[in-house]
Amino acid sequence: MRSRFVVGSLLMTVVFATAALASGDRRPSRQWATIYLFTPTLIGSTFVQGPVLFVHDDAKMARGEPCTTVQLFNPGEGPSETIFSFHCIPRQAKAPKMFRIQTRPNTEMGFGCVLVEYQFAGDPEAHGVPTSANAH
Repeated sequence: MRSRFVVGSLLMTVVFATAALASGDRRPSRQWATIYLFTPTLIGSTFVQGPVLFVHDDAKMARGEPCTTVQLFNPGEGPSETIFSFHCIPRQAKAPKMFRIQTRPNTEMGFGCVLVEYQFAGDPEAHGVPTSANAH
């Protein structure tokens, strides 16, 4: 009798835990944000200044494809040219209130900055940019 109670309790725990995960705060499988880069920023092998669109796709990541795409963005028209696509380097971080990017000074060329990481608002996963160019 006691073993039935233990097994029943464990089964109910698994059911409730699965339901909680299924209905919990899961981030969408595809996220995007548009920002304006005021400083010339090296993304992959291209310097960009102005509006750009960042897109991260978990489904592409799961298939082993480049999960991040950065595109030029024309206000009123939408995305145009793809600047860089790559496999991000995910890490856990404090979820920001707004989309954020992290850059470092571009010491190799003496001007502008280099994109190091980005993170979507409310998402505890930050996305690192690989140092080697994995452009696609």
